[in-house]
Amino acid sequence: MSLLRLLFPRPVAPRPRNVQRDVVALALDDGDSIDVLRVRDPRARRLRISVDERGARLTLPPRASLVSGERFLHEHRAWLADQVRAHAIGDLAPLASGRTRQLPLRGEDVPLRWDSGRFAQVLRDGNGLVFRHPASAGPAALSRALRDFYESESRADIGRWMPRYLPTLPRAPSRVRFKMMSSQWGSLAPDDALALDLALVLGRPSAFEYVLVHELCHLVHADHSPAFWHQVGARCPRWRQERDYFRSEGRRLKAQLRMLAGSGHAARG
Repeated sequence: MSLLRLLFPRPVAPRPRNVQRDVVALALDDGDSIDVLRVRDPRARRLRISVDERGARLTLPPRASLVSGERFLHEHRAWLADQVRAHAIGDLAPLASGRTRQLPLRGEDVPLRWDSGRFAQVLRDGNGLVFRHPASAGPAALSRALRDFYESESRADIGRWMPRYLPTLPRAPSRVRFKMMSSQWGSLAPDDALALDLALVLGRPSAFEYVLVHELCHLVHADHSPAFWHQVGARCPRWRQERDYFRSEGRRLKAQLRMLAGSGHAARG
């Protein structure tokens, strides 16, 4: 398979899933309230509450009633409030036409200006970026254009790095795709399909390259044995420093991407 085909595969239509979503407001004891994403998922087996940088989420199995879900939220409202505060990153703001003046990219905040255009797109403009869009473009269209830009930049990075490592691997990944990941930064499927978190391009390039190396080394060893880490260290001697970078900055990178390009709670996979 050619490198171009690997980096720019034909899009694969996602399989539809019958997942129902809405948002409910949960009143807290102090008079404040929390918006909770309520998801009825046919794969769920029990009521579950989770919290991450995107906010709070209540998952209901198919047969659970809305009343039981509301009761479950009420019983756990104190824990939920603590978790939401713990995951809050206060200085982030959603993407807004004319008001967002910089975008995170490769560890820097790059200046951004806004202009009119026939369709929504983000382009390089000298030392900065320009976001062009028609007046009719809504938040979803702007978020989609930003995700497309970040994916294009991510694939450009992979295109520079991948040829360095392919000669030392038993085979190439079957394909590469980018998506928003809740906790992971990358994964390698049994069919050798490589998935990478789109938020990687927001952080420093050396950390992004480490994740690529980490996943490519799973083509040599599928586990995390000492032999695997030896392969990683041979290609990325500073892998521990990059891992520490994600421990300190990772949650913020994911939150930035969700806030700017997540189009609400929906992830693009």
